[in-house]
Amino acid sequence: MKLCFNEATTLENSNLAKDLEFCEKHGYDYIEIRTMDKLPEYLKDHSIDDLANYFQTNHIKPLALNALVFFNNRDEAGYKNIINEYKDMLEVAKKIGAQYIVAVPLVTEEKILKKDIKNSCVEVLKELSDLAEPYGVKIALEFVGHPQCTVNTFGQAYDIVEAVNRENVGVVFDCFHFHAMGSDFADLNKADISKIFILHIDDTEDFPIGFLTDEDRVWPGLGAIDLDRMLSILKEKGYSGAVSVEIFRPEYYKLGAEEAIKTAKETTLEVVSKHYDLGIAAK
Repeated sequence: MKLCFNEATTLENSNLAKDLEFCEKHGYDYIEIRTMDKLPEYLKDHSIDDLANYFQTNHIKPLALNALVFFNNRDEAGYKNIINEYKDMLEVAKKIGAQYIVAVPLVTEEKILKKDIKNSCVEVLKELSDLAEPYGVKIALEFVGHPQCTVNTFGQAYDIVEAVNRENVGVVFDCFHFHAMGSDFADLNKADISKIFILHIDDTEDFPIGFLTDEDRVWPGLGAIDLDRMLSILKEKGYSGAVSVEIFRPEYYKLGAEEAIKTAKETTLEVVSKHYDLGIAAK
């Protein structure tokens, strides 16, 4: 297993250039690049070629572009915007060598029938799959453990991915999101592990199901999530992809960027190393 850094963890106290510098220094294998803020900021003073060259000349590599946001159940104009944004992301992924594009479902207060959510997700993900095929890029659907997200449990996300039935479409397994809406471990136990593309690790304060928000996240091992159970199942089923630490916590944004990146690694290793050998990242 390889160690990855998700840039949300330093959302307010760093930028892409600093994240790359400190992640390289502290032995991370991969980074998930935030395309909605940190990448555009980086491109004000750098080029995509600069970024590609960085990855070619350093150990750290780009795991994913994060994220194509609210891709399903859009009106015609919104859908066209999503496809255009996605096409641009594919070009970036090709130039820098990113393996995945993370796709996040619609969050809305509107009530939408589950069958209509599934139909829209399947239809759009099939088109995204077709567009990604020539690029060799995979799409990772990330369910969001919040009542207002249209896809908010692992079982629902996995059902959609099964219906899409494409080799380049899978799921992001986020420990926080799995816990936050009470996803069923039975769904994880019966899942085809090849459909889980990325593992997001995090932890949370102990609030009831349906009340948790991203700001409640804490470093891995310091909260209420049964990470050992999740990791033991993933290990037994043969998951061997990257583990990406992703925390959204205001008090952590007050830390120095390097301290946050170092702490993210240390806490992740302490939890994950009980189940996996993280190789070079653990040195």
